[in-house]
Order: sequence, then structure tokens, then C-alpha cells
Amino acid sequence: MELRIPVGGGEVWAEHVAGAGVPVVLLHPGVGDSRVWDPVMPRLVDRHRVVRYDVRGYGRSALPTSEFSLVEDLVSVLDQLGLEQVVLVGCSMGGDTALSLALNDPARVRALVLLCPGVSGFPWPDEPELDAEYDAFAEARDVDGLMQLGLRLWAAAGADEAAVAQLEAAVPAWFDQADYLRKDPPVYDRLHEIQAPSVVMVGDKDRPILAAVAGAAAARIPNCEFIWLPGADHLPSLRTPDQIAETILRLAL
Repeated sequence: MELRIPVGGGEVWAEHVAGAGVPVVLLHPGVGDSRVWDPVMPRLVDRHRVVRYDVRGYGRSALPTSEFSLVEDLVSVLDQLGLEQVVLVGCSMGGDTALSLALNDPARVRALVLLCPGVSGFPWPDEPELDAEYDAFAEARDVDGLMQLGLRLWAAAGADEAAVAQLEAAVPAWFDQADYLRKDPPVYDRLHEIQAPSVVMVGDKDRPILAAVAGAAAARIPNCEFIWLPGADHLPSLRTPDQIAETILRLAL
């Protein structure tokens, strides 16, 4: 079922498949939209209630028109659907949102599956050349330039049709979010507080710095399982959907 769910000062598009098992909520990366879960969802819906939604400005969600928080929007979606406890599956940007909720409201998160997660507060090294390249494209609103940069950085496993579609969906949102997205508090220094059973997964074709982030996060989260994904880049649900679905199903028992 497709829904329009009100969130503070706006709304988001969501899909809700009402299965019988533990609710699973899929949070997409900043380099794509909720269609990134297309290869994974069919493997989940026979056993679980599954929800995915597009962050404001992405995919089928409306553009932001007022300040918003990613974790507050997640809470609004869960509240509107009456989901009291869920398994959160977050990729990149979605991983950071999942961690934020697990820290803010531990009782609400039954388990975490984190794919090449963003981890706010991680001591990211300076990348002046890359920053300058991005800033030049962004200032010129050069969508094609940002697309090519994004494919180079995030789609090392191949710029196939699915990967290109994800970047095409994401780049406009980078402009639209800039004036309205309120960053949630950093999570890196609080990862030791995570109580939910957790798995961190990262592809061996992702950027080395993202592999480092994933490894550092897994080391800080108590009893966290760490899994390498052979052949996967920053779009792992497109590259290794079976392994990801199997891991979700294992944690969602």
C-alpha cells in the first residue's frame, strides 16, 4: 500500500506491506531513494511487515519547505503506522538515522542492520580536492557533473541502469535539502550505548574511508557483527540483495 504520511511541516511518500512478522523499516542512502530496496523487499514481505519511505526531497516525497530532522521524520512515520518496535535497516544516510533512533529511544529498536552506514561525528579526514570539485558543481547547479562525480565515488561496482537511476534520484535532493535539513546530534561517541543486536555490512568496492567508518562503528557497538560484502560498492542492496535479505531475516526473528 502506498501512503502519504504527514511529518512536521510536510509529508513523505511511503510504502507499507502489512505482513505478519516483526516490522522491518528500510531507510535509503543519500545517494538514492527508496527504490534502492527493490531487490531486497520481495525476499522480506512474505515473512514480515515492511515499510520504506522517501526522505523529503527524494523520490516520490514532496520537496522540503521548512526545517526538518531525519530522525524526527522517522519517528513520525513509525507513529503514524503504529509501529512500537521495529528492525531498522539503514544504508549510508539511513544508517545514521537508524543509529540516532537507537540512541534516542532504545526500546523502539529491536535490531539494527547497518549498510555502509553514515556515522555522524566520525573524525572524517579532510578531502580538499574532492570538496572543491563538489562545490564547483554545486555552485553551478551542474546536475550532470554531480551525477558523474557520484557514480565515480559511489558506484565502483558499475554504472549500470539501476545505479544511474539512484544517482539521478539523489542529486536534485542535494540542492533541495541544503536550506532545510537540520542535522541530528552526532552519534559516533555514543555508539557504546547501543543496546540492540547489530550488524554492520560494507562492500569491498566501497570507498576505503567508508570501510574504515564501518569498521570503527562495528568496533564501538557492543557485540556487533561485521560482514564484508564481496563485489559491493555504496549501493549494496543493488549488488548483494540476497545476502542482505538473509541477514535481515536472521535478525528479525
